[in-house]
Amino acid sequence: MKKLDIKNTNSKGFTLIELIIVTVILGILATVAAPRMLGTIGSAETAAERAVVAALRSAVEDYALEKFMMEGRYEYPPDPFTLVEVTGYVGTGEYVNGLNDGDWWAVPNGDQRLLIKHRRNNDSVYGWSYFSGDFTDRPSDDRGVNIGKDAEGFAGMDGACLENCD
Repeated sequence: MKKLDIKNTNSKGFTLIELIIVTVILGILATVAAPRMLGTIGSAETAAERAVVAALRSAVEDYALEKFMMEGRYEYPPDPFTLVEVTGYVGTGEYVNGLNDGDWWAVPNGDQRLLIKHRRNNDSVYGWSYFSGDFTDRPSDDRGVNIGKDAEGFAGMDGACLENCD
C-alpha cells in the first residue's frame, strides 16, 4: 500500500511571517521617506519664490535702465508686478482673509514703499521690501532700492518669515 503524501512541496504562497516582515519593512521605509518628501516640497517652494523674486528684480532693473536710456534718468516702477506676470498675484493691499496658498500680493508700506508678500502651502507668509522712490540725492539718479536689497541705510527685507513661522 502506498503512503499518502500530506506535505505539498509545490505550494507557491507566502507564509504569514513573510507577509508581516514585508509589511514592517514597508512601514519603516514610509516613515523615513515621508519627512524627506515634505522637505523636498518646502525646498521646491523656496526655489520657486527665489525665481519669482529674481524675475521681479531683473524686470525692475531693466525698466530703470530703459528709462535711463530714453529719458536720461533712472526710475523704478511703483509696482514691480506690472512688469512680470506672476501666477497667484492678487493685487496691492493688505489682504487678511481670502488668500490661498501660493498667493502673492504687495502691501503699501509708507511713501513709495511696498512689502511684497507670499503665502506658502503651510500658511506661513514671507516678505520682501521694495522702494521705488528717489533714494539718492545724486543728479540723474531717481532709483529706489530693488526688491529685498539693502542700500545706504535702507534696511531691506529679503524673504523673511512674517506670519505663522515655524
